[in-house]
Amino acid sequence: MIKTQILTLAALFSVGAFAKPVTVEMVDLGSNQVVGDVTITQSEYGTVFTPNLKGLPAGVHGFHIHENASCDSAVKNGKTVLGGAAGGHYDPQGTGQHGTPWSDDNHLGDLPALYVDASGVAQQPVLAPRVKLSDVANRALMIHAGGDNHSDHPAKLGGGGARIVCGVIK
Repeated sequence: MIKTQILTLAALFSVGAFAKPVTVEMVDLGSNQVVGDVTITQSEYGTVFTPNLKGLPAGVHGFHIHENASCDSAVKNGKTVLGGAAGGHYDPQGTGQHGTPWSDDNHLGDLPALYVDASGVAQQPVLAPRVKLSDVANRALMIHAGGDNHSDHPAKLGGGGARIVCGVIK
């Protein structure tokens, strides 16, 4: 009986059933002002990203996990890129492809698009079915200026464009 209970507890811990939620402070890269936070939790269906953000441009925005735990600017091709030190979309399998959050042949960091309402508020959670809470530690969470078509065509990386808001996931 005790052995069965221990094995059950071990199985629950291994799938993250008791994983603590992580809250990420999100900063506007242009003004360096905090615009809110995103709480990341594990569910039986994947990882849930619940935004509590305000003061963002209305519309649909690309939303991604980036490979490095930094929101600093970086110089690329002689130009300063806000949030550039975050690197590219998190891609542990080396697919080199941008795609949907539910397919297996693209970046693991490709999340569902983030919706910001007409008053600049984002509170609609998104679910990333392939992502585990353990995947996101020591990465950056990024919001892009434009939407995301979850493809590399016609524009690379979904067409999201400039990085506008970032937070470091600890």
